[in-house]
Parts: sequence; C-alpha cells; structure tokens
Amino acid sequence: MTDSTSLSSRDQHSFGYDDEHFLLDGKSFQIISGEIHYPRVPRDYWQDRLRKIRSLGCNAVCIYSFWDLHEPEPGVFNFDGNLDVASFIEMSEEEGLWVLFRPGPYICADWDFGGLPSWLLTFADMKVRTLDPQFLKASERYFHELGRRLSHLQITRRGPIIMVQVENEYGEFGRDNGYLQTIESMIRDSGFDTTLFTCNEYYPGIGAAGTLPDAVSAVNFGEVTDPEEAFALFEKEHGKRGPLMTSEYWAGWFDHWGEPRKTSNAKVCAERLDWMLSHGISVNMYVAHGGTTFGFMAGANFETKYRPIASTYDFNAPLDEAGRPKEKFSLIRNVISKYRSLKLPPLPEQLPMIEIPTFALDESASLDSLLRNPVLSDKPLCMEALGQSYGFVLYRTTLSQKSASSGRLEIKDLHDYAILMQKGKILGTIDRRLNQTSLEITLDNYSSLDILVENMGRICYGSRISDDKKGITERVTLQGEELTGWEMFRLPMTDLSPLVFGHKQVNVPTFFRGQFELDSLGDTFLDMRGWGKGCAWVNGNNLGRYWHIGPQQSLFVPAPWLKKGENEVIILDLEDRPAERSLKSWKDQIWANEN
Repeated sequence: MTDSTSLSSRDQHSFGYDDEHFLLDGKSFQIISGEIHYPRVPRDYWQDRLRKIRSLGCNAVCIYSFWDLHEPEPGVFNFDGNLDVASFIEMSEEEGLWVLFRPGPYICADWDFGGLPSWLLTFADMKVRTLDPQFLKASERYFHELGRRLSHLQITRRGPIIMVQVENEYGEFGRDNGYLQTIESMIRDSGFDTTLFTCNEYYPGIGAAGTLPDAVSAVNFGEVTDPEEAFALFEKEHGKRGPLMTSEYWAGWFDHWGEPRKTSNAKVCAERLDWMLSHGISVNMYVAHGGTTFGFMAGANFETKYRPIASTYDFNAPLDEAGRPKEKFSLIRNVISKYRSLKLPPLPEQLPMIEIPTFALDESASLDSLLRNPVLSDKPLCMEALGQSYGFVLYRTTLSQKSASSGRLEIKDLHDYAILMQKGKILGTIDRRLNQTSLEITLDNYSSLDILVENMGRICYGSRISDDKKGITERVTLQGEELTGWEMFRLPMTDLSPLVFGHKQVNVPTFFRGQFELDSLGDTFLDMRGWGKGCAWVNGNNLGRYWHIGPQQSLFVPAPWLKKGENEVIILDLEDRPAERSLKSWKDQIWANEN
C-alpha cells in the first residue's frame, strides 16, 4: 500500500481497482477504515471522534445514511443539524480520511427497521427490498435526494468518497439479482459514479446472491472467525470480484435487553486484523466508535423470539460509548502502525468527564396530561395506521355490562410491550420478548380499560422486517370475546410541554422531574439502578431507554446537551415508582452484574 497521496479537496485524484489491489492515483492502496454513524454521535463531537479514528491508524471512515431520519414523511427531507451528512463527509476530508458511503436503501445498523422509514408499512402489501413498485418508487426518490446533496463529494469530483455500497448484506435476505441491479442503476442514475461495492456475510449456502458483476465483493465477519477460512469460503461461494476486503470486521457486538453483555477478546481481534493487513487485505472495522442510539431508534432481531436492542451502542468497540480509547484501541493501533508508512497522529486529549451528586426528582406528572385528540375505531389500529413512527400508543375501551368481568385477556398480535391498567392501577404486563400474548385479569365493567403499548424497536434484520408493524396489530379478546370501541391516543413523546408537574401522588406510569446545578461541563452517565423501565430526557434531549433487566444500567449524557447553571431531567417510569425518587451520575458505564 501507499500513504504518499495526500487528501485534499483541491487536488484531483483517481480511485479504482484491479484483480488484486485498490488503486489510488494508479498506485496500490490498502483501505484501513473505521465505521462511525453520525446520528449516534452529537454533532459537537464529530471532529473529536474522527480525529481519534485517524489516530487509531485509519485512512478512511465508513458511514451509512439513515433513510428514516432523512425522510421522516414521504417527500419531506431533513439534512439539518445532526443529520447534516454532507458536513460530516466534508469534516472527514478535513481530518484526512477518505469515505466509504453506504446509502442503502436498507442498512441494518441494528437500527429501527434497518433504517427504512416506518411509513413504508402503511402501503398495502408492501414488500421491502424487492421489486415491489411502491418500494422502488420511494427508494428512487430518496436516492435522487442523496445524489443531489452528496454526489459532488465523490473522488471523481475532487471529494473524499471513494466507494459507494449497493444495498447491504442482501445475500442473507433475498436471491433476486434483478432487484440488486435495479438498486445499482438507481445509485448510478442519482449521480454516484465512483467505485461500487457489495457486502455479505461469509456463511455457506449464499452462492452469488448479494453480489454484482461491476462491483467489488466484500465480506463481513468478526474476531471469532478465522479470516483465512472466511475469505476462502466467500470466494468459493461468490467468486472473486476485485481485491479482498472485509466490509465489516466486527470489532465487538451490540446488546439485547435481558441478555448478558456482549464483549470480545481484544487480543484476538488485533491478531486477526494483523493477519489481514499482512496479506494486503483491506478492512473496515465495524465499529471503530458506536456511540449511542438515542431516543427510540434502536432496532430488534427475531430468530426464535423477539429481541429488542439496547440504547447503548458501545459495541465493545476500540472507542467506548463516550469516545474514550480502550485497551482494544491501543492493540489495534499498534498493529496498524506496522502497515502505515506515515507516523500515526497522536491521540487527541480526552474530553472531560464529570460526576453529578445525588439530586431529587420530587415533582411528578401523570400520563393523562398527554392524552389529546384520540382516534376512534371499532377495532384497534396499529401505530403506523395512526400516522406515528415511535414511542407509545394508549388504547382505551369501556367494557359493556354484558362483557365478561374476568378471565384471559389476549392481544393478537402485540408489538411489543403492553401495560394493562384500570382505575389507575396496573393489572399486569404482556411482553413480546417473552412470547407472552395474554394475561388473567379481573375488571370493573363500568370503568375504562387502558392498554399502554410501547414500540420497543422494529426488526432490523432477516425476513420478518416487512411485517413488524407496531402497537396492537390485530385484536383484543376477553374470554374469547373481541373487545371493540377503541379510543387511541398517540404518544410519540416528542413534546413533553403539556405535562403538569406537582408534588401530589399520581398514578403509574409516572413522569418524574428534577433539577441539578453545574459549574462546569463534561460527559457523564446517569445511574439508572433502582429504577424500573422507561426513558429519560435531559434538557429536552431523549437519552434512550433504561430497564432494570439490563445489561445496560446507565444512560450516556453528552456534555453538549448540558449547560452551566440549572439542568432539567425528566424520567418516565412505567413500573411502580422507585423507593427513592433521586438520581446521580457516574463517570463510566454501568452494566448489570458488573458493578
């Protein structure tokens, strides 16, 4: 490989490949990339994270674009603030990093619906990632908007984007090469004219699915896999198209709620990377820095059961959730330094961390103050049919005198977590994660029955992504009799200003509010131990979910979301209120059974 070519927007460069090598300005070039996702990192920290990735030894970064964030409604685009992907790419260039761009339309990323917008699920019989005309029309509109905003940032036009990916791990989903070629044509028609690549996992039986004749074929695997074995199998299954590359070398793994924390062996991870670089193989580390899936954007998996993904995206990566280098960072940096002819830049100074002493959350508010403008329907409607993407829906009905007053209440199909309430009392919960569908209850026929349903994240991988609508997706029965006459209250939790806080006791679920004072700013983690299940906001910013079942037991609070003086915290706890209505912070992550 060569490091002799500088990265400058004022210089004209060329990029391509032959059978064995990537070629930068006609010379052999080995890509050493680190993945990072701009929505998972506050914009104020983009430069810090990019500099640390450069210090790790990378000469490139790899990024997805997030369709669901960029087009929250059909034809309505958002590329502002933390979604200003063009600025992120330009900043990467300023920090001396080339860019591998992964526009999708499907990206997985352990993100809600794999990055696809939830409004796709409102189309009748829509089949995503197929030649379904509705899906293709929507995808084409999105690609053209990306091209309009980003195509000028390609290396062919003096920019830093050297490669663009077509779809994502399609070989694990489908076998329709016509679909893949159609997406390739859309990308080209949108103005992306640089080198294309595909990525697929190395599992046997995939064949040539997920690859294209005119694109580099890259493979995904982690440190538990022998890379020599992975590439041998991949070449046998897919054939060799261009230089060898791992498009996702999994430097760690993400966490599911209710399961043990995932970690990886830092030494083995570095050793396997060393083997690949010594054999001239290009590598993209997934992820160099994961950050946080703020708000309600974490996805879910489904093998034999539904498995929602935690809010932290620490990923056991070289840079932790707060952007701090771990042992894995040093081991990987030492390996990469052997294959770079230029001296690696020093690690930037670490950003300050702070601790917040215990403070009270002595005000509370009821969910009732957010219940506005109900939608009426004889049968319950799913979240998407209500025009809502994320958060909660409260379903309310009043049982008639003729209805059964007790027995088994069944929800078909519940997506994903329901709290059943009457007269301000919680009757029980139904958890899709545990394959629960029903509950034995006793009801008062003259009082309304409330079912608060939480969207815990749409499936982001596999064949079930097309049918994961949220809320109550079919019907509710009590002792076999269908309950009808529903009021449905949309609760996206994007505006908490209608909440009326006071010091009186309110019914659960409960919002709690408190304040703390700061003289200086820094990153921190809220210690959520002792609380039940819910989500938290700091100065109006949604930090994500917490749940006592773990493994995540803390919420990352970035310094740019804090301010000197008074700061406000709001907690929505879905379970019985905590014994002590207070919080504190810690300078590090807290994991279940580790502290």
